[in-house]
Amino acid sequence: MSLVGRAIALDVHLEFCEVAVCEEGQVRSAGRVETRPEALDVLAESLLPTDRVVLEVTGSSWDIVRILEPRVAKVIVVSPGDTGIAHARAKTDRLDARTLARLLWMGELDGVWTPDEHTRVLRRRLSRREQLVRSRSRCKNEIHAVLMRRLKGRCPHSDMFGKAGREWLRSLELPVEECETVESTMRQIEFLDAEIGEVDRVIAKQTLLSGDARHLLTVPGVNVVCAATFLAAIGDIRRFRTSRQLVAYLGLDPKVRQSGPDAALLGRISKQGSPRARWALVEATHSVILQPGPLRAFHQRIRARRGYQVATVAAARKLACLFWCLLTREENYAHAQPSLTAKKLRKLELIAGAKRFDGSAAGIWTANRAMREAEKQLALQAEASYVRMVRDWQATAPKKVGASATPEPA
Repeated sequence: MSLVGRAIALDVHLEFCEVAVCEEGQVRSAGRVETRPEALDVLAESLLPTDRVVLEVTGSSWDIVRILEPRVAKVIVVSPGDTGIAHARAKTDRLDARTLARLLWMGELDGVWTPDEHTRVLRRRLSRREQLVRSRSRCKNEIHAVLMRRLKGRCPHSDMFGKAGREWLRSLELPVEECETVESTMRQIEFLDAEIGEVDRVIAKQTLLSGDARHLLTVPGVNVVCAATFLAAIGDIRRFRTSRQLVAYLGLDPKVRQSGPDAALLGRISKQGSPRARWALVEATHSVILQPGPLRAFHQRIRARRGYQVATVAAARKLACLFWCLLTREENYAHAQPSLTAKKLRKLELIAGAKRFDGSAAGIWTANRAMREAEKQLALQAEASYVRMVRDWQATAPKKVGASATPEPA
């Protein structure tokens, strides 16, 4: 049964959009329109307020949605993998548009979440930062390749691209062509460092204004890149009623196979959703497990049975659940270390362009050593409490499926 009166489908390309219309179950092609704001404005004026429009996710989808959305009842953006069009035997632009229109008229399409403008801007900035960092890594690898070819060994300094490392590079005796490669690549690295710094400055300003990001930064080991990437991926946390829904959205839930009376088999993680968000959570987990607290104890418990990689992904899932709790309750992490949180926020302020205080930051950090040790002891106590809780819980766990979790009376 039709859920809409008239369904309009757009198969979007760089230069044009193939348009199809489904009305009363009858599908027809409606020609093409240029993928230009002026042509799309003309198309929007020809639509009815009761129409619904569908298009697949592309690089220009959200700008098209912005133009069409005020003129129609609803604009739905769908993932190409969910429509089945990619697996059709006959595949043309016209057939794809007609298939989309028919599916929309039948009510068989579930659209992806449409992010607000604030989230779109943050996503674009994070994507640009990722591309810049990749370009810088490529340049650094090129210099490493030069040193490997010329048998120069490892750099004696911790950071080959820091001040001391660059002096060491200049002191090396290399052929002329290799010197040209190193000098050219170093100029590219300096340029990319400046560009990354500018993007970081804008992201830092945006993060400081976000209360949600401040809640996430209270978790020891979570930095601004992880917090911003997570918030850009999920948008409004109120979309997820439970932490399990969030975990499934991020693709950190296991695949399930079950048929008949057999027990369900759990496989690897589903890897649905944003790969960038999963990467940020896993990278943050590597730092989180270095700090004392329940998350480190959880990681150590899983690592003893399943190995480091499985434990890290499991801890990343726990971290996502923790983020959901912090955002829905609008509170800071219960086992936060205030001195570390203050240091992270001050670093963000400096990146955003705040004025530096007079004096030595190292002196202030040394003076507060007793406070940091007290905070660390509290985190260690929380970690020990988690270990005891898990130990007692395992002692009363059921021995087989279907058994009661209540211990038998003596």
